[in-house]
Amino acid sequence: MKSTGPGLRAAWYSLACLLAVFTYFYGLDSQHIPKNGDEYPYEHITRLTADSGKLLPLQSQLDNMRNTKPPLLFWQGIASTGWGKNWTLWDLRYPSVIYTLLTAAMLFMLGWKLTGKLESGFIAALTFLAFFTTYRFGRPFLTNPPEVFWIFLPFFVLLYWRQTFESRFVIPLLLGISIGIGFLYKSFALGLPVTLGLTGWYLHQRQYRVTEFLKQDALKVVIAVSVAVAMFAMWFVLDPNPLAVWKEFVVGENVGKFDPHGPGYLSKLFWGGSSIWSYALAFLTNAGLLTFPVVALFFVAYQRRGRLSNEEKLLWIWIAVMLLSFSLPSQRSGRYLLAAMPAVALLCALNWQQISHKAFIASLVLTAAVMAGIAYLAVQLQAEMPDMQLYPLTFWLLMAGAGIFTLLAIVVPALTRPGVNVVALLVLLCLAAFLRPFDGALGNYSAEARHYASGKDVAVPCNFRAMDEGYRFILPGAEIRGYSEDQNFSVSELAARYPLFAMRLALNDSTQNGGCAECRIIGQRLDIRGRQNSAELKEMFLEGKVFQHLFVREILMESPAGGKIMYAQTFAQACR
Repeated sequence: MKSTGPGLRAAWYSLACLLAVFTYFYGLDSQHIPKNGDEYPYEHITRLTADSGKLLPLQSQLDNMRNTKPPLLFWQGIASTGWGKNWTLWDLRYPSVIYTLLTAAMLFMLGWKLTGKLESGFIAALTFLAFFTTYRFGRPFLTNPPEVFWIFLPFFVLLYWRQTFESRFVIPLLLGISIGIGFLYKSFALGLPVTLGLTGWYLHQRQYRVTEFLKQDALKVVIAVSVAVAMFAMWFVLDPNPLAVWKEFVVGENVGKFDPHGPGYLSKLFWGGSSIWSYALAFLTNAGLLTFPVVALFFVAYQRRGRLSNEEKLLWIWIAVMLLSFSLPSQRSGRYLLAAMPAVALLCALNWQQISHKAFIASLVLTAAVMAGIAYLAVQLQAEMPDMQLYPLTFWLLMAGAGIFTLLAIVVPALTRPGVNVVALLVLLCLAAFLRPFDGALGNYSAEARHYASGKDVAVPCNFRAMDEGYRFILPGAEIRGYSEDQNFSVSELAARYPLFAMRLALNDSTQNGGCAECRIIGQRLDIRGRQNSAELKEMFLEGKVFQHLFVREILMESPAGGKIMYAQTFAQACR
């Protein structure tokens, strides 16, 4: 869009930002948004703590899952749901989206400030929002959105207002408050990368004159980190059982991450899914459809290493300390690098014109392949259920429009760079629209079935810790109990154990009454089954058995013989 006027470019990017906001709020109440399974236990703890009428101590019925995180996320959920009175996924999640959009706003301000170009601000914000992990972890009820915001905020302040580097007390105090809030959302373990990051930035400002840093800046870092630690320590002061906090959170949740759980520390460091190599690649995989431009960014930075601007060097320091800090535990995950992804997005914006055109084309081709996959699944799913209208005309218009725009961005060079983030956002919107039928009438039990289950014990399938918590949104008012899918109960075994239960069948399974002649079907719904085992994943990718293992029909059944077998222990252990 170099040939277009600044007004037209501003209008284009403004519309792209509106698309991003709509994409992040669309389907926010869905059971099937890309997320992490930790959302289930967080919902559980929030609900029980709200029911207790007290903010502390945190409440849970999960084994070793009470003080799993500091209290601020749970307090946020209590506030956003009105002490659990508005118990919906939307009310739990919308603060996460607000935090994510605020982080994008910081990037917009930095991109504009550092280059003097409004376009760079838009690119920084849109790139961050187009990263798949931002979409996946920046919308659900998780610690990541507030963590990323509050931990990146101090570095935003120092980068945006360069004079704040010279403040001896007020700014370090305010930075410490921001960091402390981040600690109270996630963990004091963030203190290591924050301390290294602030130290690295102040040292860089002093051109690595250590003596001058020690005289002028070391106390500033100490003030900021001390304030943050003091704020985190208030959890121990306010909680009626600080010893439990120490055992469950400090020792269990944090120190426990250094336990290699089987192989030795060095073995796990260099081999396997938690190796340092797979962990370092998370910078690329976190970018999702923008992997190729991010790969190109690293090459550009290396080629320009002697000509990097001061701001770029500071951002690379933050990325490096994040990588180093979370390489130390035995458990390494790409999620630990989420607080570094705003810096990656900003660096992309600062180097947007230096990144090879081919990298953007590669991302657009990848995007086209993903859209083709979504369209294929939609067509096949509709063919499997010819009696139901799964996807309205608007879905196909969205898919067609996204496909045409992707093609234009590939073949029209002037549209490639400004179009790549828009295309990535359109794919995320197409994915959400594809999943929407699973949250509408087809994906929910009828009003009559929900009313019938209200107040009754309902056994539901569970393949992840606290997954049964999600059924409280599907069957509100019911007493939800979980049974493990790994136990592979037959229909007759379920019918003998539970008076009212949900079971899952393949879409093409036409068994009458689910194979239980004496059972009565109360309701049924369409669902997506997650967490397939290795054998099922192999069959899905190598043999094409996607529909056999991915999509299911869930039936809510009543058994007159249910309860003959004692099942209290099954309930207690299945989803714990």
